[in-house]
Amino acid sequence: EATGVNPTRTGILEVLETMGASVTVSSPSETAAEPRAQVTVAPGPLRGMSVGGAMVPRLIDEIPVLMVAAAVAHGETRVTGAARLRVKESDRLAVMAAELSKMGAAVDEQPDGVVIRGPVQLRGAHLDCRGDHRVAMALAVAGLIAEGPTTIARADCIRTSFPTFPETMHQLGAPVILEPA
Repeated sequence: EATGVNPTRTGILEVLETMGASVTVSSPSETAAEPRAQVTVAPGPLRGMSVGGAMVPRLIDEIPVLMVAAAVAHGETRVTGAARLRVKESDRLAVMAAELSKMGAAVDEQPDGVVIRGPVQLRGAHLDCRGDHRVAMALAVAGLIAEGPTTIARADCIRTSFPTFPETMHQLGAPVILEPA
């Protein structure tokens, strides 16, 4: 299925590629209100990096899942200029730092970002997304790569932005349980 590739929203693809993932964008179309394309991201050994400045607005909503990638990347990943995440549906920096730490990640929260040192093998855990849909989805991705099962409390919020996310995770064989509020 095609996904949105508006250049103001594809910063995560550029960051993942810089970190070492293989990113392919194909079959672009302009049939919808936004440009769309097929996006394939293949794993590769990830390297930590610094993310800040003009890149942050281009991936502001994807920083929670970037934090998951940083936990398994080799070296240090530093995110700066992201204080805006503290006033979203939750304080996304604080919640992601706390919940990834429960999984064994080395996360240091900063006033305007985070520093994450990897790689670590994430461990399944009982997590709480605090009712934040982006945090819930990022933690579910962490659960995909964690050893052991992961349970995410208050995860019914995901349906506000990705109604079929639980089914998609199930199709991937995810050992993740998304609990309602």
